[in-house]
Amino acid sequence: MSEVAVVPETILDNGQGVIDFDVYFEMNEPPANLPEFEEKLSAFVEYHKATNNKVVFITSGGTTVPLENQTVRFIDNFSNGNRGATSAEYFLEAGYAVVFMHRQNSVLPYHRHYTHSNLGFLDYFEAKEDGSVQVCPQYATKMYQTLVKYQEAKKSNRILMLDFVTLPDYLFKLQSGTKILARLENRAMYYLAAAVSDFFIPSTKMAEHKIQSRDGGLTLTLDQVPKFLKPLVSHWASKGLIVSFKLETDTTLLVPKARQALTRYGHQVVIGNMLKTRKQTVTLITQHSQKVLALTKEQMNHDVEIESLIIPQLVQIHQNWIASGDTE
Repeated sequence: MSEVAVVPETILDNGQGVIDFDVYFEMNEPPANLPEFEEKLSAFVEYHKATNNKVVFITSGGTTVPLENQTVRFIDNFSNGNRGATSAEYFLEAGYAVVFMHRQNSVLPYHRHYTHSNLGFLDYFEAKEDGSVQVCPQYATKMYQTLVKYQEAKKSNRILMLDFVTLPDYLFKLQSGTKILARLENRAMYYLAAAVSDFFIPSTKMAEHKIQSRDGGLTLTLDQVPKFLKPLVSHWASKGLIVSFKLETDTTLLVPKARQALTRYGHQVVIGNMLKTRKQTVTLITQHSQKVLALTKEQMNHDVEIESLIIPQLVQIHQNWIASGDTE
């Protein structure tokens, strides 16, 4: 049976068997495209800083945890990224510029209407005898409206799409990205909708090459990922409005655990979801209030999206946050 060794005790330095976030960055190599990521994001932020725009930094989709340095096998935190992509569209409609940091090949704003629908993408088109291609008439109006919104967002430089794949990829970019956005101070919002792994294997413990099945069963020892929300709130983006998500399956735990997170990390908003009803109902929880947002049956029958209720609430909270000048 193959077995991965336990991390040496010397790096478990916070007294709880969990490495500190600075140790995590020392243990892992930054992604090769981090300089390009920083260059693109810096230019985007400086543009919107000059025009005094509000910017939301959205993380979306799930991270992978590689099992080998030359990765063939990995553990995946599954999320197709629909909440993040949908939310991005409503933030754009509300006048925000959007940094959309998403899992590679996950759902994208505007694209989602056609790449992740019940129809295959090519089913929206028809070939003409003259060799041209056109949108099928029954889909043309909606596709035109979606395309206009997407192209306008790009033309006005109000959306920047940046991607990640692995957990280290995500965390290095989260740290760097939030520090860059911190230049906007309280005009930045951080909407942390990505599904991030709670466990990982340090690169020093990984097999270099593909793990071979001929060795029999496989036992993995995973280390706990340090909680990055604390340094994000206190150091990387201390003046921004920070929104995190809490997913539960037990209704009695949802609000208490959300409030526990607000107390522990010191940020401003938790959006609570129950697994089975997350597309119809959420609970928006702040330090001093909680509010249930729920779609009516009529709204569900008309394909109204829960994000159309969430985003206006957050926009108002952010506006109040800016007006109050309170960044504590």
